[in-house]
Amino acid sequence: MELRVIVSSRQGANYSTLLALAQAAEELGFDGFFRPDHYLSTGSGDGLPGPTDAWITLAGLARETRRIRLGTLVSPVTFRLPGPLAIQVAQVDEMSGGRVELGLGAGWFAAEHTAYGIPFPDKRYGLLEEQLAIVTGLWGTPVGESFSYVGEHYQLVDSPALPKPSQPQVPLIIGGGGGKRSSRLAAQYAADFNAGLLSLEDTKLCFDAVDEACGKADRDPRTLTHSIMQPLCVGRDEAQLARRAEAIGRDVAELRDSGLGGTPAEVVDKLGRFADIGTERAYLLVADPSDIEHLELVAAEVAPQL
Repeated sequence: MELRVIVSSRQGANYSTLLALAQAAEELGFDGFFRPDHYLSTGSGDGLPGPTDAWITLAGLARETRRIRLGTLVSPVTFRLPGPLAIQVAQVDEMSGGRVELGLGAGWFAAEHTAYGIPFPDKRYGLLEEQLAIVTGLWGTPVGESFSYVGEHYQLVDSPALPKPSQPQVPLIIGGGGGKRSSRLAAQYAADFNAGLLSLEDTKLCFDAVDEACGKADRDPRTLTHSIMQPLCVGRDEAQLARRAEAIGRDVAELRDSGLGGTPAEVVDKLGRFADIGTERAYLLVADPSDIEHLELVAAEVAPQL
């Protein structure tokens, strides 16, 4: 199972802190460093030092890392128009030497939109479907040709469809709770389907739904990576585990029940149960980006056993 790090947005973080965590993740052998795309804290604290913009941050990390995959899980379609988004992601992909992945979603956090004056329409899945079509259309248009698109929400006329990403195809990540629409979009566009913060049982239902959608789209579901995202809190012993849980404002028992909480052996066992239902990749949700020793413990005592 591949292990990727995703830094939580429960509190703010500055670029220096995120850079140190990303470079540590790369040095320790993790497959990727991802971040949510949010402008408002989701925790109960003061949110200091404030948010960082996802794609500006990833552009910096692209130049200061060498191997690790970089991306969002996920960028809301409400934040950016699809044309500029395609340009931004293609540019960061070139800056990284072809290591970028784009997670794209409909968005859910109304408060961050009202806090920063971003429109938040009630119906957003149409935006998501059109943005997926436009971004992939722009990247897939041969050099020298133009791209046009007429949809309900966006219209593009004779776009030169430049620049192109360094990768022949930037992997797209689509998440969802197993609904028909998200499963259909994943089957059509995604390289990675992420079941998100779900229980083992609900994750299995999600994977079954997206596999069924692949079948309807004449796609082999084995060509789609099945992934999860789970909050991470690992301690060598109960005392260290309790300290880590307290530092992020979480309960140890709750993390054991609905996340990757516990000793290294407990986390290995739970990831093994996710692997049994078809999970190929796990995004480890790190709530304290300053706790690099946390990643060191996972790299030393969890990763080698997977």
